[in-house]
Amino acid sequence: MDIKGEYLLPFSLLIFISIPILFLLFTKLSSTIKKNHHHLLLPPGPNGFPIIGNLHTIGGRPHESLAILAKTYGPLMTVKLGFTTTIVASSADMAREILVKNDQAFLGRPVPDAVTALRDHEMTLAWIQGAQQWMKLRKLWKNDLFTTHRLDAFRDLRHELMKNVIQTVAEAKETGEAIVIVKLVFVTTLSLLSTMMFSDNILDPKSPDMDEFQALVARVMELSAKPNLADVFPFLRPFDPQGIKKMIKVSYDRLGEMVEICIDNRRNKRASKADRAGDFLDVLLDFNELPAPQGIDRRDVRLLLMEMLVAGMDTSSATTEWAMTEVLHNPQVMAKAKKELSQAFGPKGFANEQEVMQLPYLDAILKETLRLHPTSPLLLPHKAQKDVQISNYLIPKNTRVLVNFWSISRDPAYWENPNRFQPERFLCSDYDYRGKNLTFIPFGAGRRHCPGLPLATRMVKLLLATFVHNFDWKLPNGMAPEDMDMSDKFGLTLQKAQPLLAIPVDISDQ
Repeated sequence: MDIKGEYLLPFSLLIFISIPILFLLFTKLSSTIKKNHHHLLLPPGPNGFPIIGNLHTIGGRPHESLAILAKTYGPLMTVKLGFTTTIVASSADMAREILVKNDQAFLGRPVPDAVTALRDHEMTLAWIQGAQQWMKLRKLWKNDLFTTHRLDAFRDLRHELMKNVIQTVAEAKETGEAIVIVKLVFVTTLSLLSTMMFSDNILDPKSPDMDEFQALVARVMELSAKPNLADVFPFLRPFDPQGIKKMIKVSYDRLGEMVEICIDNRRNKRASKADRAGDFLDVLLDFNELPAPQGIDRRDVRLLLMEMLVAGMDTSSATTEWAMTEVLHNPQVMAKAKKELSQAFGPKGFANEQEVMQLPYLDAILKETLRLHPTSPLLLPHKAQKDVQISNYLIPKNTRVLVNFWSISRDPAYWENPNRFQPERFLCSDYDYRGKNLTFIPFGAGRRHCPGLPLATRMVKLLLATFVHNFDWKLPNGMAPEDMDMSDKFGLTLQKAQPLLAIPVDISDQ
């Protein structure tokens, strides 16, 4: 038996130390399941070993392993991960059953043990269980923060940041320096988000603190999705056997500390009757001052701001890097994008957001990037809040449910040449970002789709247009496009395994 990658060392320790206890618990649990659910028919799935279930087949790249298993066991299957039963949907029809038709029943979230290191994690928008509080926070996010009017109000800020990007890239061009694309995007996105949230940059883009902050965010996303024995053997949660919760807590505490300082400073200004900034923090503090049930407390303010920072920066950075990687890997795509941008803005005109959002080929590039490199290859897990019947199978209450978008987005039943980067497939199509067509759900679908979608699409398109329109690019050390490293690494977001380095070249030099 071969235990893959991430589980090898911790699982070996577990076997030597705890196998007698595990065996007794497994026996007791199995008898309980048979007693209480003998009449339930779960979807089919692979046979597993005692105690570990199917852990030996999953490894550190679960989106790929589960896609392979689905070819044998079908689009709705059951896998046993230790003591945890998980239902996996790997087709558009099954995704529709879970995310749309039965979205109320699957509104719950199973919380990874790593996330419990975040103080008040149970009240975050991503992981909250109660429908009433979730609906209140979701409504606030949608109707008061990420409205079209509010996002339009920050358009000049985004334009100013794009001018800073152009200047930074131009300086690198003069020295022939290779740019780490994801780092430049991260700094730019942080400047945007922090100004929208706090009316100021919370960090100097050139300070060492910026590197620390980027590492903190990356660590949170990596450890949140790291295979964790405490998730598949829940009785181990108090012991944190791999030290994951201890490591991630350092990042959570540091991020929370930075946000708390911003909240305290603003509350002091408001107390002194200073002029309102009108940013996200002011909006949240306005709600903080309302009585229940409309109001929110300081905890909600802190958690919402932290979620915006972490999720917004990581997903936007990863998607922009993958989009640039693909256009450099496919010169014909780069040429078409340049032509579209030149027709819209002239050879060296500034790419303004209003017109960028209307460019069909640029939009197709972003959609194709999200299809091949989804920010969440396995959408955030759902939990059945009651027994649910789907396709003659019954999913018991409290069962963990995953939708494998990575599998759906590369399924030849839905996509011709699914592994090829081909933006043209999205031209003159009805695919949108909100999951109307369940074969394309990069931001999820149904009630719990990603609420940050409107800002994310604006920012990524504007960054990509700025990179492509204002410069030509070459790869370091004379590397040919076909030799680029296209590998990824699994996490809450699907990051590029090796950061993209590219050297800007003035267009007139070509």
